[in-house]
Amino acid sequence: MAVATPYVLAFGDSLTAGYGLATEQAFPVQLERRLRDRHPGAVVQNAGVSGDTSAGGLARLPRVLARLTAKPDLAIVELGANDLLRAVPPVAMERNLDAILAELARCGIPALVAGMLAPPFLGTFAWSYNAVFPAVAARAGAALYPFFLDGVVGDPTLTLADGMHPNARAIGIVADRIAPHVEAALAAFARQAA
Repeated sequence: MAVATPYVLAFGDSLTAGYGLATEQAFPVQLERRLRDRHPGAVVQNAGVSGDTSAGGLARLPRVLARLTAKPDLAIVELGANDLLRAVPPVAMERNLDAILAELARCGIPALVAGMLAPPFLGTFAWSYNAVFPAVAARAGAALYPFFLDGVVGDPTLTLADGMHPNARAIGIVADRIAPHVEAALAAFARQAA
């Protein structure tokens, strides 16, 4: 059984918030448009904050949850890019993500973890960092989308002038690629709840 009019909470950092983009170009709006192709009443709420680390996300999660007017059918947890940029130890990021997923579960909100990938030249750090996302998703029984920026990284035509943040076209690619995973997660969690 699928959710007819899904309500999705997009909880993340600047990649979710839409840093440098017009509101209608941000990830939540672009994902909502794609979901509405099959679910006309779909809503994706933007709960992204630019610069957020996993620790920042964990600290603000209670406020985000307290302001909700309805229980989301799914929360997309997209955090970790700033942990990588600030060289936060992967074990600390893992603890924070575990706690975020545990709080969502306590509130009865299923989650999809949108992972990140560290570049291979970071060696052991990259291996440890990259392993966090599948591990936390598996422990929490959450869905996993392995790499949020799949199909975008490495193409300079898909970034803003800062050379780091994705432009609107890039976010469109992200939304196209993640939308089927969001739909699959919504359907799977709806079946579990039935």
